[in-house]
Amino acid sequence: MFLRKERLIEIKTAAELEAMRAAGLLVARTLGLVAEQAKPGVSTGELDELAEQTIRDAGAVPSFKGYHGFPGSICASVNDQVVHGIPSGEQLLADGDLISVDCGAILDGWHGDSAVTLHIGQTSAADQALSEATKAAMWAGIAAIRPEARLTDVSHAIQTEAMAARRRDGVDYGIISEYGGHGIGSEMHMDPFLPNVGKPGKGPRLRVGMALAVEPMLTMGTAETEELEDGWTVLTADRSRAAHWEHSVAVTENGPWVLTAPEDA
Repeated sequence: MFLRKERLIEIKTAAELEAMRAAGLLVARTLGLVAEQAKPGVSTGELDELAEQTIRDAGAVPSFKGYHGFPGSICASVNDQVVHGIPSGEQLLADGDLISVDCGAILDGWHGDSAVTLHIGQTSAADQALSEATKAAMWAGIAAIRPEARLTDVSHAIQTEAMAARRRDGVDYGIISEYGGHGIGSEMHMDPFLPNVGKPGKGPRLRVGMALAVEPMLTMGTAETEELEDGWTVLTADRSRAAHWEHSVAVTENGPWVLTAPEDA
């Protein structure tokens, strides 16, 4: 059913959220396998093939492949690529690379969507701090998801944690604002758009049964981005490195339920 006064935000039943959890577990398992294989000398195309095979072997369909013409089953964004990097057999990972892998799967009509940032070989302390700051911002946003909270309470929590990381790490991290999270359920991208910055107390109220993809992106420099001629790959304008973390999260009476968390997490 839908709350028509809340911008057509989809409300799922308990059984439908369980179905989303099954899709989320598949995405988590797929990302775990990709992380194991993401090593120097491996191509992003090989990682894409692994992800697609894992998803299809489970009787599911990659959410990304063919979505508005996107050619891959994962987004593989390396170093200064923020999001939507197209995997390629010609793009070999090298020691010291930072790669953000975004993955989605449709299982029995329900979507799971998650992203992780991986360190290839020996990465710098600065890159590790960037990734950890982004991950912490994601978890801060997730912690703000509860019934009757407002959408921008989540945005504000993400921004507040990112600003705290700036002070802690002594780095003026860029907070990407033109890309952000979204509703998820029977479709991959649904209302509402979830900004990664904002004042609290605005936007629709969160209701039990809603689900959001929470996905902050931080950079080592500017928050300005550019898009390549391929129409997908988003880069930092100053070519600084970027990190991206994402989980799909349901609103429950007891708070957030992370649908894409690994089973043993």
